Amino acid sequence: MESSNDRSLPLRRRRRRREKKKKGERERERERERVEVKRGIGRREANRSNRRDWNMVGESRARGRTSDTAVGGGWWADDMSLNLCRAMESEYVRRHHRHELIENQCSSALIKHIKAPVHLVWSLVRRFDQPQKYKPFVSRCVVQGDLEIGSVREVNVKSGLPATTSTERLELLDDDEHIFGIKIVGGDHRLQNYSSIVTVHPECIDGRPGTLVIESFVVDVPDGNTKDETCFFVEALIKCNLKSLADVSERLAMEDHTEPIDM
Repeated sequence: MESSNDRSLPLRRRRRRREKKKKGERERERERERVEVKRGIGRREANRSNRRDWNMVGESRARGRTSDTAVGGGWWADDMSLNLCRAMESEYVRRHHRHELIENQCSSALIKHIKAPVHLVWSLVRRFDQPQKYKPFVSRCVVQGDLEIGSVREVNVKSGLPATTSTERLELLDDDEHIFGIKIVGGDHRLQNYSSIVTVHPECIDGRPGTLVIESFVVDVPDGNTKDETCFFVEALIKCNLKSLADVSERLAMEDHTEPIDM
């Protein structure tokens, strides 16, 4: 005759399975919490050592991805400063970097913090006739006519990129607001209907004059590529340009012995 213990065996197995499943879920939740804590510590350490990195501004991100800006710190007062910096950056993007997208285009904005005064950085950015002063992929530039809105430049691109020449028109040049914009109108490359805007803004970095640089763009997505692939390629070029801009500007600032800001 079958005992009650035999009949209850499947029930005990189901209970053990449920308990095992719950235990696994609790372990996964604890692991997620540990990862988040490590990330928070890493952000605080990065902020304390003033390692500012590239930051995508989600407001102008066509494919909807956002990421944080690496400024501020991990404590309450620093969180307020962090939120203020984010708000300022978002406001700059909203005010100066709004692109009208059509179908099959992508857009993005990148941010760079430079330890050099704004007038020095702007003196490099505004040189429509000499982009090779800081852009590492430009080998030669010739401007047609006077340097004014509507001027066109012919740019030769160094080998190693899927391009040889680029014909670009000056769209924006505001020395008061520090706004610079160009549109690609021809050349041997795949960046069709490409427009970019660069703005520079004064800020204080480590008690000295610094500059916040924002560069945004809009471009067609080539046949055979996705929006993510196109944005990744263009962003990589812009990051190289802005890194070079920072290197050149900071070297000139050190030679100029820029005085600290009185706080």
